[in-house]
Amino acid sequence: MEKALLLFLVLFPLLASAWVYPLRRRSREYRNRLIQIVPLVELAAALLLLLWPEASLELPGVCGFGLRFQAGSLHGLLALVSAFLWAGTGLNCPSYFASADGCNRFYFFWLLTLGALMGVFLAADLFTLFVFFEMMSFTSYVWVAQNETDEALRAGQTYLAVAVIGGMALLAGLILLKHLLGTLAFDTMADAVASLPPEKMSALYAAGGCALAGFGAKAGMFPLHIWLPKAHPVAPAPASALLSGILTKSGIFGVLILSRYLFWADLPWNTVVLALGVVTMVLGAVLALFSIDLKRTLACSSMSQIGFILVGVAMQGFLTGENALAAWGTVLHMLNHSLIKLVLFVSAGVVYLGTHSLNLNDIRGWGRNKPVLKVLFFIGAASIAGVPGFSGYVSKTLLHESIVEYVHVLEHAGMSTGWFTAVEWLFLFSGGLTAAYMTKLFVAIFLSNRAIGQRLPVRGYLAPGTLVALSAGAALLLFLGLTPGMTMEPLAQWAAQFLRADAGHSVHYFTAVNLQGALISLGIGAAVYLLVVRGLLMRQEPEGVVYLDRWPRRLDLENLVYRQVLSALTFVGALCARVAASVGDWLVLLGEKILFTKAPGIFVPKHDENFGTYGRKPRHFLTEETFSFDLMLAGGGLIVLLLYLLL
Repeated sequence: MEKALLLFLVLFPLLASAWVYPLRRRSREYRNRLIQIVPLVELAAALLLLLWPEASLELPGVCGFGLRFQAGSLHGLLALVSAFLWAGTGLNCPSYFASADGCNRFYFFWLLTLGALMGVFLAADLFTLFVFFEMMSFTSYVWVAQNETDEALRAGQTYLAVAVIGGMALLAGLILLKHLLGTLAFDTMADAVASLPPEKMSALYAAGGCALAGFGAKAGMFPLHIWLPKAHPVAPAPASALLSGILTKSGIFGVLILSRYLFWADLPWNTVVLALGVVTMVLGAVLALFSIDLKRTLACSSMSQIGFILVGVAMQGFLTGENALAAWGTVLHMLNHSLIKLVLFVSAGVVYLGTHSLNLNDIRGWGRNKPVLKVLFFIGAASIAGVPGFSGYVSKTLLHESIVEYVHVLEHAGMSTGWFTAVEWLFLFSGGLTAAYMTKLFVAIFLSNRAIGQRLPVRGYLAPGTLVALSAGAALLLFLGLTPGMTMEPLAQWAAQFLRADAGHSVHYFTAVNLQGALISLGIGAAVYLLVVRGLLMRQEPEGVVYLDRWPRRLDLENLVYRQVLSALTFVGALCARVAASVGDWLVLLGEKILFTKAPGIFVPKHDENFGTYGRKPRHFLTEETFSFDLMLAGGGLIVLLLYLLL
């Protein structure tokens, strides 16, 4: 039974996707029912799988190496969260796409991505994870390019480029790991690393660095975050909720595996992860603060929250045997961020359908007379800002306390604490920026005067399915935040078993000591909002408040660095191709003079007047087509090799 459930969770959405087009030919209603029922069935199956936490499944010979799946702990939690988010967005999709084109295509790849993501989170080895990770990257590309505008296609290109380059880096890392360790299974990698000779550690770092780049690209980690701010503004709101809420967690899941099973307590590795986490955390918050696009702000916010999670990943390695707080904070912030982005992005979709804009100057004041949406959005905003009483406060408190705990460890050891004190204050500062930009969004949409020329609000702006999805997500955020000891701690203890965390101890979240960090962050947020947002990023005009876009466009990392580097690589590649083509052409001409006796440029063997297709082609044709023919042969050889490896 348990083995069948594991396989069902992965295969059912993949098989169900084939019914999208046939059902649409019969009725739009049938298709909509399909995309709502499939996630609910997945959710029920994920809940049922909790009864068999030790369940495992191996499919030998599939893809050459075999596929292995594992239930329980963090596997089960992430599978459950994935199904819940798909169920929530499935309720929202029919109303969001009611008058949109290309829905069948979106739903087809939407279900494929669900199956692929289940394969990622239920994987028991890195090879299985890689297979479904790459499948997920390509199927989710369609979400970004769904609207087929110039901006959407360009964002899709960026997303696909990062995914492909990250996938290549990940594949290189896994090949090196397989060669070094002889295994890619999670349960045996740690022992293989322990027995690795010291002279092989440099190769292990190289493999880990390649894999970190691959997983970090999907997570939105600096400097591979460039797809996040571009993809979300153009993608449909249900897609943005999933891209931000759960697909980024697939990258974090990979980083967790690398950190826990390959580089446990490794100082250089954890230092690099911590540094990348801090930069991602601060930069994402700054970008969100300056943005005047609703979904771009939420996208940059996701980047910042990924930084918070990466800080937790690194702190587990620093704390080693006393890492419970860091492990709990990491797991719970992954959960909280997923629920938060479901609420915020679906709310953003409601605003977009009502205004057909995402610019704060156009949507200003649209939500003034919409108390239900105002309350639901506030719960999401307060949770991500770390306001006490909401779930985000609990996970951020645990992450903050893990930093403080390590500072105390360093003090007792008589070591310098300067670096980690700076990390603590950057953590609190980023939390303050989070509060500032969420206040900016809430005030603009729900408290400001209505923008001139704005579309009049319509009754029934919240479809029943959308209301259910938003209410369920917001209720969970509030319930978990008010009962952390009863709900969140047991959940964290169970999920953190995957991270081999210690038992830990119960935390009193609402004492003055633990409230202090949240109050400092909220105080910083209030100061930043008053001094920076209202003083620098807003201007009062006769028609009302105008939000200013003051972020320098020349600081776009994609245009500033990555496209320049790719252009240089393209030039180098073209130069190499030209040289290779010239060499090939001269070899062809040399062979012609030696082997053939007819006029130059005529391919006729000495003893055969009927030689091949090119028998009577002029020389310029032969020389121009030589390299193309060589490439065709090389490509054919690679395809044969790939089929051999897979089959």
